Amino acid sequence: MFQDKITDVFFDLDHTLWDFDKNSELAFDKIFKENYHPIDTKSFVEIYAPINQACWKLYQFDKITHEELRYRRLKDSFDSLNYSISDEQINQISIDYITFLPENNILFEGAKEVLEYLNAKYNLHIITNGFAEVQYKKINNSGISHYFETITNSEMAGVKKPNPKIYEHALNLAKAEKQNAIMIGDCIDADVKGALDFGISAIFFNPEKKEVPLTVPSVTHLTELKNLL
Repeated sequence: MFQDKITDVFFDLDHTLWDFDKNSELAFDKIFKENYHPIDTKSFVEIYAPINQACWKLYQFDKITHEELRYRRLKDSFDSLNYSISDEQINQISIDYITFLPENNILFEGAKEVLEYLNAKYNLHIITNGFAEVQYKKINNSGISHYFETITNSEMAGVKKPNPKIYEHALNLAKAEKQNAIMIGDCIDADVKGALDFGISAIFFNPEKKEVPLTVPSVTHLTELKNLL
């Protein structure tokens, strides 16, 4: 479908290649088992996951800061569980969570297979809104760093997806042209609409089979990208 014009493929990281939800649960499980025995990890994660997504949405559009994101997603989750916890404890959990998160590196099924396939045909890159210190660890620890020629994060670009400046930064770093680039990610606003608005093609990674509000190619499994690229 895109084979003739694409030279550079840009991937989102979390929720696209790196299975954030599974790795996040493992990190919290380690924290709670060591220090907070009464907390059931699965019950906490069910509350935390949508709160974390909502906080990232605010962060994405510069409505909260990096520090507010890290605090608020935990504070709101514990409040929802009616679990009494101090700010000092929340801050320590936040530090421990960021430390433990890159220790678990479950990728989405088919991630390495499709990266191996695409790497033989295209220049591969990452564009991520995640915190640089953590994202580099995830990429290195999961054994996929050698597939990517460039990694653009929001801290180096000074803006976050869907801001067009992060896409411009990524293309300049990759020495790629808009008409020859494509973005693959799980977030309609940040990855798909952001890319399309900037003028590059996009594919929606949609493992949960959500309703797609845009006319754009989508895949529910990463290996389906072989049919498009």
